[in-house]
Amino acid sequence: MQTFYVTTPIYYVNAQPHLGHAYTTILADSVNRVHRILGERTFFLTGTDEHGDKIVQAAEENGQAPQEYVDAVSRQFRDLWPRLGVETDDFVRTTEAYHIRTVQAFLQTVYDNGDIYYGEYGGYYCFGCECFYTEKELEEGLCPDHQKAPTYIRESNYFFRMSKYQDWLKEYIEQHPDFIQPDQYRREILSMLREPLDDLCISRPKTRLTWGIELPFDADYVTYVWFDALINYVSALGWPDGQRFKLFWPEARHLVAKDIIKPHAIFWPTMLKAAGIQPYRGLRVHGYWTVEEAKMSKSLGNVVEPLAMREKYGLDAFRYFLLREMQFGHDGSFSEEALVARFNADLANDLGNLFNRSLSMLHKYCGGTVPEEGQPASQELELRQAGQKALRSYVEDFSEFRVSRGLQSLWDFIRSLNKYIDTTAPWSLNKHGQTERLKTVMATVAAGLRKAALALWPVMPEASENMLEQLGQSLVPEQADLRGEISQWRPIPPGTPVAKRSNLFPRREVSQSKASAGTAQGRDAGQAVGQENGEPVDFSDFQRLDLRVGTVLSASKVPKADKLLLLEVDLGGDTRQIVAGLAEHFDPEWLAGRQVVIVANLKPRKIKGYTSHGMLLAVHDQGGLQLIEPAGAVQPGSKIS
Repeated sequence: MQTFYVTTPIYYVNAQPHLGHAYTTILADSVNRVHRILGERTFFLTGTDEHGDKIVQAAEENGQAPQEYVDAVSRQFRDLWPRLGVETDDFVRTTEAYHIRTVQAFLQTVYDNGDIYYGEYGGYYCFGCECFYTEKELEEGLCPDHQKAPTYIRESNYFFRMSKYQDWLKEYIEQHPDFIQPDQYRREILSMLREPLDDLCISRPKTRLTWGIELPFDADYVTYVWFDALINYVSALGWPDGQRFKLFWPEARHLVAKDIIKPHAIFWPTMLKAAGIQPYRGLRVHGYWTVEEAKMSKSLGNVVEPLAMREKYGLDAFRYFLLREMQFGHDGSFSEEALVARFNADLANDLGNLFNRSLSMLHKYCGGTVPEEGQPASQELELRQAGQKALRSYVEDFSEFRVSRGLQSLWDFIRSLNKYIDTTAPWSLNKHGQTERLKTVMATVAAGLRKAALALWPVMPEASENMLEQLGQSLVPEQADLRGEISQWRPIPPGTPVAKRSNLFPRREVSQSKASAGTAQGRDAGQAVGQENGEPVDFSDFQRLDLRVGTVLSASKVPKADKLLLLEVDLGGDTRQIVAGLAEHFDPEWLAGRQVVIVANLKPRKIKGYTSHGMLLAVHDQGGLQLIEPAGAVQPGSKIS
């Protein structure tokens, strides 16, 4: 059985969790879940980093002892992950006894190998970074990260002979191009290694810091926080003799943000080499989240709290947005407007509408169960190929943490399913009595839905399980077979009952919009309902309107009319032809199967040679035109009161 081991950085507990922590951990969780449903044995590690100057300072500011402080903040991180749908296999804390023992054993091994020595050093120390800087590393005399003047300190300390392994590391990275990705970060590290590498100061005298792990060979010193923290990746596996270490370490992938690339790409590989441990499998580096083009900062007051977003927009929307919006390796921009726009376009419109229209047709045409799939035609074969190609790309991209690109491939398939429904037109097959062909089409749709729902489990586990349940399926991750989904088309067993409707992704709003009754029938035909100047109307005038929900059966462009679409709308046995000014805002294929609100008792009017029997209602807001739709599927023809 193949194995997979993924880690996040262990988060420093001098501050509470924020969006950056949530993104890294959700990203690692989603990639780990993909490997789980590929049938691999996986291990997912996160945790907290709890030693160093900044912890002592934060504890003092909170009027607490360091241990009391780190216990409280570490608990916030541990408690957050289940609430964000994250399933970890272990949670490491650097104050735990087993980690302390492992760090001391690691130090002793490197010391015994002759790669730790005692010496005197003078340098510019930044207490915010908890590290020394050389003059050339400072920016106009300031710390490059904190933009504050560091303190010059001269003291005796222990040093790791990191420079000894510079040539080895440079050669290893050049010979293993997959070791550090994306490639811009690999090039960045190789650029650093072209300059002479200093040895690393790995201790702090107890005369100025006692909150740390004591050196095993000198009780007057504690371990430098980075030399302590990085070892968590092997301490949690039981290095050197633990079964976990033997099983998972060869497949270790570290996931980090770009600000901590140097410790992970230079300190850690050389430390491993000095201790006689093979390098990890790969380092994957992501960018920052910005808010209004500025990096998140407590001082700027733009820190996004993940639980607030979860409560406001739902866990599925939050996880999907984070994973879809950031292109791996680049910075991502967070805003509630962007989250809502992405949710409405991808989840409510593409996926939610697909599920809802499909379930409705399975009940309307197939008695609420999945029919038996007949002989596939070219359309079915093309869809099958599209599904298998999409899942293959999805898995390849997720395995390399390119989750946004993987989701784009999956959405190509979801849109192919919508297009397949529009092209095969089940409503027309039913109308003309083509029963066997109708069964094949609906069985194909159901199988495609199951494939998409299973693939979405790593990203939106809750929604995925609900979608599968609506299709009469259940998910046991350890028994799932995503590899099989790539290699073959698997229909749902005939006779499987399905839900009547799906309302997993009701449209969201971030701000109040101005509603108007404006499509071709209202604007182009001069039949706008109500008064746009805001003057009041009598309630009796409103009662004269017959507002009904209709299902769009088909949509096509009106010849020689750039703004107009010709729609067939089912109003519950009454099929209406409606001309609407939607062509600039919506693709005809996208509209088919959607439920819309119709003013049903307007006088017929001729537009561009076509008779229009009603008017659609829509909303104008800053994002353009949006259809007014019911929150969930309803019977066509239902009256709005």
